Amino acid sequence: MSGALDIVFSIGGAAGQGIATPGNVLARMFVRRGLHFYAYNAYQSIIRGGHIFLTMRVSDQPVTSHGDKLDLLLCLNQDPMNRHLGLLGSGARVLYNSDVIKPGEALAGVHLCPLPVGALTDNHRNKVVQNTVALGAMTALLSLDFQLLEDSLARHFKAKGQDVVDENLRMAKAGYDFTQTNFEPFPVTVPEGPKPLAVWTGNQALAMGGAAAGVKFYAAYPMSPSTGVLHWMAQNGPGLGIMVRQAEDEIAVATMAIGAAHTGCRAMCATSGGGFALMTEAIGLAGMMETPVVFINVQRAGPSTGVPTKTEQGDLWQVLGASQGDYERFVVAPKDALDAFNTIPELFNLVDKAQCPGIVISDLLISEGTFSVDPGTIDMHPKIDRGELITEPRAAPDGSLADPATREGSGYKRYADTETGISPRALPGTEGYVYVAASDEQDEDGVLISDEFTNPHKRRKMVEKRARKFQYVATDVPPPELEGPEDADVTLVGWGSTYGVIREATSQLKDQGVSANHLQIKWILPFHAAAVTAILSGSKRVIVVENNYSGQFARYLRSETGIKAHGHIRKYDGEPFMPHHVAEGVRAIIEGKTDRYVPYQEVVV
Repeated sequence: MSGALDIVFSIGGAAGQGIATPGNVLARMFVRRGLHFYAYNAYQSIIRGGHIFLTMRVSDQPVTSHGDKLDLLLCLNQDPMNRHLGLLGSGARVLYNSDVIKPGEALAGVHLCPLPVGALTDNHRNKVVQNTVALGAMTALLSLDFQLLEDSLARHFKAKGQDVVDENLRMAKAGYDFTQTNFEPFPVTVPEGPKPLAVWTGNQALAMGGAAAGVKFYAAYPMSPSTGVLHWMAQNGPGLGIMVRQAEDEIAVATMAIGAAHTGCRAMCATSGGGFALMTEAIGLAGMMETPVVFINVQRAGPSTGVPTKTEQGDLWQVLGASQGDYERFVVAPKDALDAFNTIPELFNLVDKAQCPGIVISDLLISEGTFSVDPGTIDMHPKIDRGELITEPRAAPDGSLADPATREGSGYKRYADTETGISPRALPGTEGYVYVAASDEQDEDGVLISDEFTNPHKRRKMVEKRARKFQYVATDVPPPELEGPEDADVTLVGWGSTYGVIREATSQLKDQGVSANHLQIKWILPFHAAAVTAILSGSKRVIVVENNYSGQFARYLRSETGIKAHGHIRKYDGEPFMPHHVAEGVRAIIEGKTDRYVPYQEVVV
């Protein structure tokens, strides 16, 4: 990545020390200047204490990972000083409250920047005031005009009243002035982008994608790291005509969503792996009833409760095996927040057309990551395609609407065995279209085939009908495309959130004399086996990158194409890849040192 600016800040402290506030203020300050922003928060599942480490990357070029370096460390207590100081290189700055924090041994060239917070704030009684002082110091280290921080602070604290705004501005100005006098600023000029940007999380993007797709019912039981979708829906959904319900468990969530979808409205729900396990029987029900509904699984480190606040790509086979029996469903893995937003309307159109469930497989890195976005790229009015949906009553032979009570057995075949396999779907209550939808196998008009005699011919016909409709609609799904030179030495294969880090690693490898291209698989089902085989068969060396121990996607790739990867780069310690992890893994594999590279996490987060 090349540009005038690429700088990484980290704020370390404990839960309860207000780490989110300086992060939000900085994010607003940078994106309003038109700069790109990405943030990853490594936190623990406790309310007070522990170790929290928020990393923010700012650039004049788009960024999709938190990068490899650390330019500025803000320590809110002693813990981040002890953990991270030794990892900073020459030119880095360390800000800390010298009243309570003692510096350690720093490498040559690291600038220690002690802030006498007590003296600067007249021994303010609120300990969180050190955060505001540090914001002023960070602004000064970047040689930015204080007005930028002033505007961001005023907006952030506006709801608390002018007195709170003024107090925070005084504290920030004290830190700003002290830093200008005592510390050497970064030798960079912070540019200004062509237009202000916005920030959102992946979960917010998923929720907004649902609103854009026309979702009218959303249900969830809070389970990190998917809860952000519920938060956005609860705050914004009612004003958009979306019914939002928090149910007692994920079984209720799934069945409520299916019930809402059965009535004809677009319905969605989200959870993580443990909750998804409870939903799986209901997902099969949607497959049998041929009801279009969207489920979101935001992966976290498992199994069981696992590590609730850490990321992993460990649920692929869980999603592929969700529910029992053969049934059709879409499975899609977005690559970042904007892609997550665009994926939801696309998926709803597909499941409506194919009349089957769809599953979005995200993870903590995407869903809780904070991304800058150009508001102009967010299309809140995407194309809506409801498929073969019947909403108008059927007239009697004489053109009149006869008594609905006489319409039972009037010939409507809800599960008609059509050429495409897609049967026209009438909304419940539409006059002239009475049918049964159940969890048992049925014949074309909805009668359960096991009531008296399980007709094997009917069973076979219905299984093949459902498969045929999926195959028909699957042609609407675009195949993956190879990024980079076709004759590269290495082809890196990834899925989901690994997209950004792999893309940056290929650039690093190029600088190191290794030619690499990149194949990112977004659509897991349907899987474009022929297209993927054609691409990878011509690759000199295939290396699969994924955040799990067992190589779940590598195994899936082999099962679908027969292609065995030449090497694997895997990470399963709860933290995401950094670009250099992938680049180092590629070099180790091509040098013959290993065929399975597991990077060491240098930063103790």
